Amino acid sequence: MAKSLLTTSLSARMKLLQTGVSLYNTSHGFHEEEVRKILEQFPGGSIDLQKKQNGIGILTLNNPSKMNAFSGVMMLQLLERVIELENWTEGKGLIVHGAKNTFCSGSDLNAVKALSTPEAILIPVDEKTVLVVRIGSVRCHSDRTRAQVAILLLGSFAVLSLRIIHIHFSSIYRLPLISVALVQGWAMGGGAEFTTACDFRLMTAESVIRFVHKEMGIVPSWGGASRLVEIIGSRQALKVLSGTLKVDSQKAVNLGLADEVLQSSDEAMALKEAEEWLEQFVSGPSEVIRGLKKSVCSGRELYLEEALQNERDVLGTLWGGPANLDAIAKREKHTK
Repeated sequence: MAKSLLTTSLSARMKLLQTGVSLYNTSHGFHEEEVRKILEQFPGGSIDLQKKQNGIGILTLNNPSKMNAFSGVMMLQLLERVIELENWTEGKGLIVHGAKNTFCSGSDLNAVKALSTPEAILIPVDEKTVLVVRIGSVRCHSDRTRAQVAILLLGSFAVLSLRIIHIHFSSIYRLPLISVALVQGWAMGGGAEFTTACDFRLMTAESVIRFVHKEMGIVPSWGGASRLVEIIGSRQALKVLSGTLKVDSQKAVNLGLADEVLQSSDEAMALKEAEEWLEQFVSGPSEVIRGLKKSVCSGRELYLEEALQNERDVLGTLWGGPANLDAIAKREKHTK
């Protein structure tokens, strides 16, 4: 039963990404526009995307004054970047990193605090009306008319905001691009969770990954615990989570959490080194690389028969295509 729900979730998510349809729903009593207006009350930072000619995208978490923590605006921008990457047909790989030699420290605590306490948030509805949102009540003030009074629970919205990031990370996990988290400095809390949403992790020598959730009185909420179990196994994951371990680069390699320690700690040089590392896996036609990632993704998340069918479907889009015909003409299978 759980697997069938996962199948539905995966296929539904991918269809939503491909069509650009909203990933938000009304299950928590919020419509997309309401979610956007509330998140926009927490500005700061940006999610920057560079799409390079070699088919590798560079996604930069850019909020260095707060250790690249996610603001509300950054949560919204992440969705936009994910959709852009999904529709980038020439794309083959993705490097996620943080600005100024820090990966990410999770959520902006100012936003978290505001969403968890009864402090007011002003939401502009139109040029006449502003909603003053508090836990359990919404007051409407208008120059000319009094709008309908609505009840929004900020506690529910706080849960929804966590779910939004969870969905975005899962969408990155399922992108048809081979992804690498370049960890420089700290990847802490939600930042540690973000590293698990990538296929591979590269670390600079002095960098640290730490799941600090226990010390915050919570558990991972962006999918990090489940993905960590998949990456390093349940026993080691339990140690990392319950011990709030500071996992340095060498320990991460030993655990299987990181794939390699980079030679350079300089921000620009480390990024170049990560790109060179990724190029060995994304050389070749983009449609083939994307097809391979889709096949691995479905094999990881779907029932075997469904994964096999998906594999056949992907093959059907490539068999007899330009890359396949070119390889046959060169008889590459027998010359390697």
